[in-house]
This record gives sequence, C-alpha cells and structure tokens, in this order.
Amino acid sequence: MKNILPSPLQYKNNQLCFDGKTLESIAAKKRTPFYLYSKKILRHYYEYFSKSAAKNEIVSPLVCYALKANSNKEVLSTLKTLGSGADVVSVGELKKALSAGIDPQKIVFSGVAKTEEEIRFALRCGKKGIYSFNVESIEELELINQIARKEKRQARVAFRLNPRVAAKTHKHISTGNKTHKFGLLKEDIHEAVAAKHLWTNTTLVGLSIHIGSQLTEMKATVKAIEELSKLALSLETPLEFLDVGGGLGIDYTAEEKLKLASIDQYMATVSQALEKYYYSKTDHCPRVVFEPGRIIVGKMGVLVSRVVRTKTSDNNHFTIIDAGMNDLIRPALYEAYHEVLPSKSSKKMITTDIVGPICETSDCFGTKRKLPKLTAGEIVVIDNAGAYGQTMASNYNEREIAKEYFV
Repeated sequence: MKNILPSPLQYKNNQLCFDGKTLESIAAKKRTPFYLYSKKILRHYYEYFSKSAAKNEIVSPLVCYALKANSNKEVLSTLKTLGSGADVVSVGELKKALSAGIDPQKIVFSGVAKTEEEIRFALRCGKKGIYSFNVESIEELELINQIARKEKRQARVAFRLNPRVAAKTHKHISTGNKTHKFGLLKEDIHEAVAAKHLWTNTTLVGLSIHIGSQLTEMKATVKAIEELSKLALSLETPLEFLDVGGGLGIDYTAEEKLKLASIDQYMATVSQALEKYYYSKTDHCPRVVFEPGRIIVGKMGVLVSRVVRTKTSDNNHFTIIDAGMNDLIRPALYEAYHEVLPSKSSKKMITTDIVGPICETSDCFGTKRKLPKLTAGEIVVIDNAGAYGQTMASNYNEREIAKEYFV
C-alpha cells in the first residue's frame, strides 16, 4: 500500500493552491517571507495519530506533542482542543503549553539541562505539578529531589534511557547512542534507583526513550523498545507509563515517500514490540506515552517567498528569493531537502540554484533544481516547513522573523 501523506498544496489550472486558495491571492497583501499553516491538515495528522494508537490497541495512549517542532499558539490551542498533552524542553515551552490551556498532568519535561528555575516552575504547575520530569542524569534527579523538598512537593519523574541504538537519520538529530548527551545508561539508572537519598521527594513513575528525529524505518525503534522493556522488567517499582518518544518522519523527498514508515506501521510496530518484550512477560500494564512533533505539524506548513531577482554567472543560474536561512535553517544546518514550488506550473524548465539574501554560502534552499524561469516578484513556496521552521528562526543579519498565518 502506497504511503500517501496529505498536503495542503495542489495545482489547479496551473495555479498553486493552499487548501483550495491560490497562493497568489493569499500572498497579495502579505509581506514575504511568511509561514502559512493549514488547520485542516494539522487536525488530520493529530486525529490519525491518536486513532491509529487506539486501533493498534496501545494501552491508554497519551499523546504529548513536542513543542520544539512548532510552538505557534494557534497550533497549541488547536491540539489542546483535540486532547493533546505536551512534551517541553524549556520553561518557555512549558509556559506556552500552559497558556494554550494544556493540562499540567499531560505535560512531560525533557532536556539535559533543566535549571533550578525551570524545575521549581514545573513543580508549582497546578495541584500536582507536571505529569513527569524525564530525567537525563543522576545529578538532575538529585537537584529535582532537593527543590521538591524545599517546595514541600512530590516530584513525578521518569528516567530517560539511552538504549545505545543508532537510528538511521542525520547525525545531528540522532539521540539514542551512548556517545550522545541524552539519557542515562541502564547501569546508571539501577545505581540511581538504589540510592535512597534521591527519593525522599521524588517518585519514579515511568521510563522513556527518544532515539532521534526524522525516523523513516523501524528497526532501531524495535531495538530501543526491547531495551526499555528489559529495564522496566528489571525494576521492582511498578511503573505508570512507558514513554516511547517521537521522531516519526515525513516525506521531504520522493525516495522518502517510497520507504517511509506510515503512522499505522509505526503504531503496529510499537504495539507488537511492547507485547513481545514487555506485556507478555508481566501482569503489569502501564500506559504508553508518545512525543510526536514533525509527523503532526510538518506537512501542514509552507514558507512563502518572492523572487528578488535572478542572476547568471558563467553556466550557473541563481534564483534569488527573499526568504533566508534565518527563516528556515534546515537546509544549511542538516543539508535537508525541501521541495521548492513555483506559484504557476510550466512545462518550460531551467536548471537553477535557489538562494537567499543571507551573507553565507550555505544560504541555499536547493541546487540544480528544475523550475520555470522566474522573474522578480513571483511567488515561490518552500514545502514541508511546518516543523522546525519558525521555531528555529533567528534575526541573523538583523532580519525580521517571518510572520505566521493560517488560511
């Protein structure tokens, strides 16, 4: 079965449309570059993800959307109404989740460098604090326990296991190997569990893993769940939940479209791995927590830009646009591929490099691409920019950060 991921983009009568409206009409009175999002597509992916978990008999699934992918307030408010929780990695993200109305008891706090201020704030959320701190070092657990004692609170914690697996993704977004800064090795977790002084004001409620982002195949995920299950079974403490992380990828390229694991395949894999390595070996039945980000928001958004001018240098042709790497850094940072689409389709194509205005050679959205010969003022769209676009934007070269709009 072909894995088709719905997109808000489609050509109608040679005009590029977004949720049925032409890009030309949408951009007519807006300053470019800007991000454009589809609530219809956002809802589709969240509901599909949740329903697939239920269909594959995942135990009491809790979806904690990863704000690092896209923390737009309307995105968060929409997800909250659909029942989503949140995965946060800073007090800023935590405050955004709370301002969108997300229940603190649906929020998990990840990250290797939680500060005293962040821990204290998270403990004071609601009557019970947040759902869980995903602890990534013994030193962090010690600090959480100290602050909880001062606050006269009981902190709920989960150990983030480093399962020593290498996910097939870009080296900068792989997080599950022992050389990475994330998580604790199983022997360190056993050491922490045995240290009674760390547990006066903390309660172990779960275990978590997160092996990387833009995951397209499931072998590393199965191995990580196996390691998570072995650790869970070796602990005397009955756990409330097992957090299997996030990272499921989307199709940026035609090659990824062919090999990409679907949401249903992912859920079936998680369900089967948990049954094989955990549930079949115990009567205990903890719930499952997910931390999806890109798969929820990646396809809903595009970056809309205008051509500033074109330039020819010997046999090299450049299409210079007003969006830059400060707006979407993924191509420069990860050598990531994003499709670049003209607002009007044409059969007459030229070979061109699409570059931005930033004073860096890496400010390039694509080399040797086939596009119509564009002129100044024409619209181009950088696709699949709903995740890790605006959240990673900067004011480099003193440029304004691109605004975000919904259809």
